[in-house]
Amino acid sequence: MPRSLPPLTALRAFEAAARHLSFTRAAAELHVTPAAVSHQVKGLEALLGVTLFRRVTRALRLTDAGQAALPTLTQGFDTLAKGVEQMRAHCERGVLTISISPSFGAMWLVPRLERFRSRHPEIEIRIDGTDRLVDVARGDADVAVRYGPGGYDGVRVDFLFNQVNTPVCSPALLAGRHPLHHPDDLRHHTLLHIDWKDAEASWRMWLLAAGLHDIDPARGPHFTMETMAVQAALDGQGVALVGDVLVADDLAAGRLVRAFDPSLSTPLSFSHYLLSAEAGADQPKVIAFRDWLLEEARASRSGNEIWTGRVGSSEQTGQIQNL
Repeated sequence: MPRSLPPLTALRAFEAAARHLSFTRAAAELHVTPAAVSHQVKGLEALLGVTLFRRVTRALRLTDAGQAALPTLTQGFDTLAKGVEQMRAHCERGVLTISISPSFGAMWLVPRLERFRSRHPEIEIRIDGTDRLVDVARGDADVAVRYGPGGYDGVRVDFLFNQVNTPVCSPALLAGRHPLHHPDDLRHHTLLHIDWKDAEASWRMWLLAAGLHDIDPARGPHFTMETMAVQAALDGQGVALVGDVLVADDLAAGRLVRAFDPSLSTPLSFSHYLLSAEAGADQPKVIAFRDWLLEEARASRSGNEIWTGRVGSSEQTGQIQNL
């Protein structure tokens, strides 16, 4: 049911003055002038048609009406203050919503997320896997990880790492009827395509850079998500052109290998960034996640996680490629 209440500022002024039995002390608590408190109380008395104070020389006395209302009003304002603290606590220590592309989230963030949860068990995580535009400044998410050219306006931007594309495949493709040894051997294998939003990451550009003009750059299946192309590569269905960062764990474990020498990897102009609202950048939960994510990104950039060797190639096995 709708509540018919006088202005809260007037009730608050009366409650403070009634507790202190002083307009001056109430004004100091409310950070207003004694005249403002007196004005609010007089307005409340006029609105309710009841006298709340007896004004005697240099003192205030509560009337019966004022005395009866004070305990309930004090309890009410205490409850309101507790509610505000609960909202503030939820904002600071509650759910952290992370917007991230499904593939990057599944292949890079989620395998590392337990390290963050172990460090900050008080922060609940919600992963919003999407490539759609989100407005962190408006509160669509607390933070967002995005791959793009940079230049994001109106938000705090933290650089994570560059994208370095490299052909990867199952170790099985390094042997067999048409083993992969040189880029020219790609003519005997299926190209697995990822529909990147930057054209420079395509097989067409990679083949041109490698000087291969007689291999059809469009043949082979196309995938809208990196996870599907990588899974096809894991299954030995072909060679995927994918970012080192995304397949760092698969390379380190030997489930995937670089098809060719790391020098044939191609740095791209797009990079991965962490975005957060300027207004919420100092929230403890956001600071905690940012510090942890930048630490993980530095580890990736240092190359500690990325295995660049090819199975059966002793001169490359165990080498580390910096991003």
